[in-house]
Amino acid sequence: MRTEGSAQNAIYQVRGRSFVFFRNPRPDAVDPDTGERFRDVIVFWVESEADKHALVDDDSTPFFTTSHFDGYPAVLLRASRLGELSRDELAEAIAEAWLARAPKRMAAIWLAEHPRWPHS
Repeated sequence: MRTEGSAQNAIYQVRGRSFVFFRNPRPDAVDPDTGERFRDVIVFWVESEADKHALVDDDSTPFFTTSHFDGYPAVLLRASRLGELSRDELAEAIAEAWLARAPKRMAAIWLAEHPRWPHS
């Protein structure tokens, strides 16, 4: 893990590529009632646009996206909504983010060692 920027937000990486990071407040993610920027947005990379839409279009998940991420395989989650995910759901989101960004050979080795993923 490394941090950067004045806010020292955590960035989790595999081989220099981020897979989960805590985003600084930006004008594209705001509270609809107050207009204040969300200060607790976490970005999770996903494998594809289809995976992204499966998460953000499912009303039973707290994942969302903004126009800033159009065309990027990533979903957003407010830290204040983490409790809406089970431990297993959160672990799966983190592992899937890692798999999406890890080198193909590294991901293949991990998957071979975990043949029942994600149900192991």
